[in-house]
Amino acid sequence: MKSYHIALFVLLFIACKEEANPDQNGHHEETTHEDNQTAGLIEQEEYVHPDGTICKAQSPVNILSFTDNPKGIHNITFNYRDAINAVENLGHTVQLDVQSGSTLTIDGETFDFKQMHFHTPSEHLIDGVTYPMEMHMVHTLQGQKEGETPQYLVIGVLFKMGKESTFINEFINAIPKEAHEKKEVSAGKILVADLISERPENVLDSYYHYMGSLTTPPYTESVRWYLSKHVFEGSPEQIKAILTIEGANARQVQDLNERTLESN
Repeated sequence: MKSYHIALFVLLFIACKEEANPDQNGHHEETTHEDNQTAGLIEQEEYVHPDGTICKAQSPVNILSFTDNPKGIHNITFNYRDAINAVENLGHTVQLDVQSGSTLTIDGETFDFKQMHFHTPSEHLIDGVTYPMEMHMVHTLQGQKEGETPQYLVIGVLFKMGKESTFINEFINAIPKEAHEKKEVSAGKILVADLISERPENVLDSYYHYMGSLTTPPYTESVRWYLSKHVFEGSPEQIKAILTIEGANARQVQDLNERTLESN
């Protein structure tokens, strides 16, 4: 097991809670928006839940890198086991399932690393720029009681077209061809370390952080977002292969609505 230590910020925000919640394993319904091929350049100021609640802490957002964002310090520890045990074609996304035992701890709170999935093109924008792909590393808070709104921590990783990714190569041929199929893989065949090795000092040595929501129904506003400033690379062929399988599945950007965006 490898541990990675870095300094991060944490922003406390009272999020809107919704009646419908995804399960504690980080799985949730997702829809594909056909008009998102331009990665959501139309901003949406608010999301109205079916129960009439107006939620204004939605994700993704367009991050303006040139603004004067506040900073603070918190400690985070990655305790990741390289144990991805399945590759799924969910129809709307490609997902890598993580075997139990990998965790992330921040300020005394521990989150279980559940899964990674992809969006093509990216959901978050940087200064209005869309990247061809974004990966979400989904974690859920340990010790939550049944019926409580699930608390998430999601690490967003942007990809640009460039050199071939060793990490992507390890699962690209294992993705089931048919939607809603799952392929078991042996632990150690797909290594998160091979992604992080592109950024040896750590995937989150610099980042953007804000409080937001899931980007898929029910859009629950209980997500601590950390978006890596480092843009990773994948070959055009690798990114196209994932796009071909899952289609354009990026939600349009949402208004920041006075939320604080931290930058480190």
